[in-house]
Amino acid sequence: QVQLVESGGGLVQAGDSLRLSCAASGSTFSSYVMGWFRQAPGKEREFVATINRSGGYTSYADSVKGRFTISRDNAKNTVYLQMNSLKPEDTAVYYCAATSIRDASAYKTRSVYDLWGQGTQVTVSS
Repeated sequence: QVQLVESGGGLVQAGDSLRLSCAASGSTFSSYVMGWFRQAPGKEREFVATINRSGGYTSYADSVKGRFTISRDNAKNTVYLQMNSLKPEDTAVYYCAATSIRDASAYKTRSVYDLWGQGTQVTVSS
């Protein structure tokens, strides 16, 4: 079973950039659809971005579209989230997640992801 470990979070100012990484253990990484989610204090965990097995399909939440980019390197068993033009409302714990589902219409759905990392904190000051 794949285990996920996020890194790259930190404290930045509004307008800055960060790149999050999620390293996966095991040899089956390329068989998983990967997603990034985030959870701000007192709020539900929400979808941020997803990428399919090959990296040829990506989808984003409207709130991050045009600012965030998800990518993956299957040779390195790693998925990335490049975050540009960060805003204070992007402050949250960011989680990467993996799912084996085949239905692309469900890639944004939190409940279909059954493997989760421990999260990394991103704080954006104004």
